[in-house]
Amino acid sequence: MAIVMFYEKPGCTNNTKQKALLEAAGHTVQAFNLLTEPWTVESLRLFFGPLPVSQWFNRSAPAIKSGTVIPEELDAETALSLLVKAPLLIRRPLIQVGDRRVVGFDLATLDDWIGLKAAKPSEQATIAALRQQDLQTCPRSQENIPCPTPK
Repeated sequence: MAIVMFYEKPGCTNNTKQKALLEAAGHTVQAFNLLTEPWTVESLRLFFGPLPVSQWFNRSAPAIKSGTVIPEELDAETALSLLVKAPLLIRRPLIQVGDRRVVGFDLATLDDWIGLKAAKPSEQATIAALRQQDLQTCPRSQENIPCPTPK
């Protein structure tokens, strides 16, 4: 089983479910606060791989929902600078296992990479239930409830 470095927004409902799924699959999750991590352009860039700039952003962030930030209009250099200055804009979670890094919680990618099968028979129901949920879209945004801005 893998040691998963998991960069989250503490209190995020989906991040909590994502960690539970990883742990039910037998992985050790080391959680870090994405908002207080001392990001640099270089360290953050490693998580995005070949994804287009627009997929680096948290669509539920207030600045994006209000139209203050429009990811499709940003080049990579500008986007990275903005994300380092305002980590609430970073799509979550950021995940690292060994030297590989990804952004987001794509079940197929994670299953192929580290495996998301139940570690114990008693965890099968937990994993099955979590796999049926949308673990990428913020439930608050679906209900049009603003996400609290951290102080």
